[in-house]
Amino acid sequence: MSYYGSIEAGGTKFVCAVADEELTIVERISLPTTLPEETLANVFDFFDQYELKGLGVGSFGPIDVNVQSATYGYITSTPKKGWRNVDLLGLLKERYAIPIAWTTDVNAAAYGEMHLGAGKQTQSCLYLTVGTGVGGGAVVQGAVLQGFSHPEMGHISVARYPGDTMESVCPYHEQCLEGLAAGPALEKRTGIKGQLLPEDHEAWGVEAFYLAQALMNYTLILSPEKIILGGGVMKQAHLLEKIRRSLEVQLGGYVNVPEEYIVGCGLGDNSGTLGCLLLAKEGV
Repeated sequence: MSYYGSIEAGGTKFVCAVADEELTIVERISLPTTLPEETLANVFDFFDQYELKGLGVGSFGPIDVNVQSATYGYITSTPKKGWRNVDLLGLLKERYAIPIAWTTDVNAAAYGEMHLGAGKQTQSCLYLTVGTGVGGGAVVQGAVLQGFSHPEMGHISVARYPGDTMESVCPYHEQCLEGLAAGPALEKRTGIKGQLLPEDHEAWGVEAFYLAQALMNYTLILSPEKIILGGGVMKQAHLLEKIRRSLEVQLGGYVNVPEEYIVGCGLGDNSGTLGCLLLAKEGV
């Protein structure tokens, strides 16, 4: 029997899975992201047990998604030690002579959520993950959105919350969304890890302000039918409603968004894996 394969290539871990024709996951493993040679050796050991007919890869980035580029398939300017300018797609193609779909980890998650999760019954959705970093992907008219490169939604510039003078945790930008609202920023602002922060702590209002401001910008530019929020920071159930209220205030009545516009993941921690599997199946 042949299977579809999935790789969620993250900066901390590679999640690999195989699934049958119905995309039912047969086996799934998590491998630490060390140096490329060691990591890929473990990836190959896993997939070599199966007959693969297609593979979907959602990678941490930045990556080159331009098929006309000489470095298509590369992880490019990542700060991850040892992974800058690694031809990840090329190394996978050397090993497996099968169709391989290639996109970002957040694009894969957006694709999975739109077709199989919280975005079902829509033709456009946006997925934003808020955790160690902030990243976003969009699906428009059923297809992943990208141009000369892929979206970098976590690095849009945001206006600071009144009185917030905390130094950004992003080494590139002093007031981008990731630098002011990712998990490490939340911890830097309070001295407490997000999962231990009381619900009534004022920092959650600051967090909601930054995320809602970003969602307002995405809304005004892309007008997706649904925005789906995931990642470790969003596992705080109370935060979703705070973001909704802040978005309403910041929009100021200029745009009326649909009901159930901002929602949590429908696929939980499987958004990226199922998105990659679906891309693999469609690419065969």
